[in-house]
Amino acid sequence: MSVTYLDICLGAVAVYLLNKVLLSKKLPGPLPAGPRPLPLIGNLLDMPTSKEWEKYAELAQKYGGSALVTVFGSNILLVSDGDLAIEMLDKKSAKYSSRPVLQMGGELSGWKDTLILLRYGPTFREYRRYFHQVLGSQASMKQFQPIEEYETAKFLQRVAAKPEDLSEHVRRTAGAIILRIAYGYELQDINGRDPLVDLVDEAIGQFSASTSPGAWLVDVMPVLKYVPEWIPGATFKKLARQWNVCLNSMVDKPYDLTKKQMADGVAPPSLVSNALENEASLTAQELHNIKWAAGSMYSGGADTTVSAIYSMFLAMTLFPEVQKKAQAEIDAVVGNDRLPNFSDRANLPYCNAILKEVLRWNVVAPLAVPHVTEEEDWQDGKYIPANTLVIPNIWWMLRDPARYPNPEQFDPERHIPAPGRTVQTDPRTFTFGFGRRECPGLNLADASLFISIVMSLAVFDISPVVENGVAKPPVYEILPGTIWYVAPCGGVSASTDERRDLQPPQAIQVRYQAAFSEGCGPASARAHALIASALLDYCSPSLTLSNSNTALV
Repeated sequence: MSVTYLDICLGAVAVYLLNKVLLSKKLPGPLPAGPRPLPLIGNLLDMPTSKEWEKYAELAQKYGGSALVTVFGSNILLVSDGDLAIEMLDKKSAKYSSRPVLQMGGELSGWKDTLILLRYGPTFREYRRYFHQVLGSQASMKQFQPIEEYETAKFLQRVAAKPEDLSEHVRRTAGAIILRIAYGYELQDINGRDPLVDLVDEAIGQFSASTSPGAWLVDVMPVLKYVPEWIPGATFKKLARQWNVCLNSMVDKPYDLTKKQMADGVAPPSLVSNALENEASLTAQELHNIKWAAGSMYSGGADTTVSAIYSMFLAMTLFPEVQKKAQAEIDAVVGNDRLPNFSDRANLPYCNAILKEVLRWNVVAPLAVPHVTEEEDWQDGKYIPANTLVIPNIWWMLRDPARYPNPEQFDPERHIPAPGRTVQTDPRTFTFGFGRRECPGLNLADASLFISIVMSLAVFDISPVVENGVAKPPVYEILPGTIWYVAPCGGVSASTDERRDLQPPQAIQVRYQAAFSEGCGPASARAHALIASALLDYCSPSLTLSNSNTALV
């Protein structure tokens, strides 16, 4: 039976009236403060369509750290106060660990089976167990440190050889590391690209678009999911169907490649090969969970790492004094005869502080994926009904001047102890999520960002592009979506370091996203020698890569 616009309107009214009936009984206490809702639509008109984090911060500041809004009878608690988020989502995580049903991103596009949108329960815990086995601690991560160092050294080599493709090099490196850990897969080189990296780029862009808060009416009016594709205005249905096909390809292809390697007896250790070691004893549901847990690692880690590394390059351009201080620290600790590695980390406090400041200054995901209350709760004398959506505003938590003075300033020293100065909150307290929904790949993300920072700064100077003899500082904007992409509109030049008697910068203009121009100068013989030496050091038998990857069609 076809669905008409009248059916949709009647459905919306029915949902509203049902909520009115259910909520008409006397509440046990006052609700959190928030803007006054209108009949039927609630606070729909208060919900922004762009830069939601800024509007949510304004509402929360107005109403005391959080604000309750309603949309078609559904409660949404916008939390911008960091202490309140910790109190609710960390300390009472048993009540706040589930996810809402996102119609566009979860149900229609298919992301409901990935860890990030999976509702709390046995399947969620099983996914987390697979993650914990390979990434759950710093000790377990040590086995992957040689891979991180090797792939990052290859990144430097590619940048030195073809600097105009910096954006592709960053994405390729992030994908290479995660594919090795999740599937034991070595990247192919098909005209400088890899089909799996391209596939995850496409799928993650779709995830970011499909889960962007307030972007899809079907998320606030679920009845719209029954609208046929051919009805005017229902193009979202066709789009979701196409995105679902892409997502399933992203999950199936690398999983099938690992199974093929296992059948051939050449599969290196990975999340999938370890989990499938006793495949004959596994149920169909367990096999499904392994496949989607690996897909969750692959999709969840690659793009967030890329976003953070680009923020680092941007910060080094805008704050050159920070870059010079980090390079001086690397020179003093590591010297000029090798690249830094993980064994140097404890002796590089300023570089570690840069990592923290990158995560704070340009947060990867400004709004966390919403939590939902499993049961009713009380917080500071206010009643929070069951099934309330809770959206943490990570952007404001990391820009709150009460916690981080001069938040626009990129200042690593805010994270370093010094006489008369209080160390500010570690941004990772907020960046990686809360409670039982804390990112299970945080150790991997932390390691990838650290090694990218120190290796890059060891051989490159990052500076604005020079046009007609004048430096052109980058002007940048934030692209919409769940994951925050920096899209500078000015110039960035990454040149090999003149401190090592290298050649001066020569900017090369390229494009990234809508408008990201950057440049890299010609690599010097010494920089090449450092990188080549590092690659030789990492090419040990334990890192010999399998050549059995099946070609992707």
